[in-house]
Amino acid sequence: MSICVVIPVYNSPYINEVIEDVLSYGYKVIVVDDGSNEAVKALHVELLRHEKNMGKGEAILTGAKRAKELGFEFFVTMDADKQHISSEIQKLVDAYKSEHIVIGCRNFDDEHVPKSSKFGRAFSNFWVNLETFKKLKDTQSGFRIYPISILDLNIKNRRFDFEIEVLALHSYSKKEIVDVDVECYYPPSDERISHFDKLKDNIRLSKIHSRLFMQRFFLLRGFIWN
Repeated sequence: MSICVVIPVYNSPYINEVIEDVLSYGYKVIVVDDGSNEAVKALHVELLRHEKNMGKGEAILTGAKRAKELGFEFFVTMDADKQHISSEIQKLVDAYKSEHIVIGCRNFDDEHVPKSSKFGRAFSNFWVNLETFKKLKDTQSGFRIYPISILDLNIKNRRFDFEIEVLALHSYSKKEIVDVDVECYYPPSDERISHFDKLKDNIRLSKIHSRLFMQRFFLLRGFIWN
């Protein structure tokens, strides 16, 4: 089975290391440069570029559209910060069934995993599990398989909140979400990069959880409408 990997990137000094690691397994790679200050330059990959930063979700959707044009049924997403390990992709593929979203549940036992990340994951899991009635273990993981059919969902959020909304809407469409345990690399704090804005992005996440909760329980979304 041919495997397509979509890597959204914004100002990552590690992007070429990530690309080389993925290519070593023979996968098709689509890199979506989401308006980096210095344009990404990479060989042996399909490189797409947003002229300005539009958000991680928009970059994933850009990659999804290209994967669809190339005839893929699904694609893998990986972050560009070296956290996800290419050798673990096969675990996601082995767990994939038609129209499933597969989430790589990261091993957080590493000493470098900050307490804020552990709390954020637990907080996100609580709300997504409530909104979807599915017991998922790592709803903040960007290491996933998406079916091409996510392009048919009416997704309104385009930044980090995309990764929450896509799970809910996929679930409301009566399609499955599964997770699989994977290893990851969490660098020490002086090597870590993140474009998560603790104020703006937490506000966005709070807003989407509030909206999904209200629609699920008061407007019966997922029960009588998608």
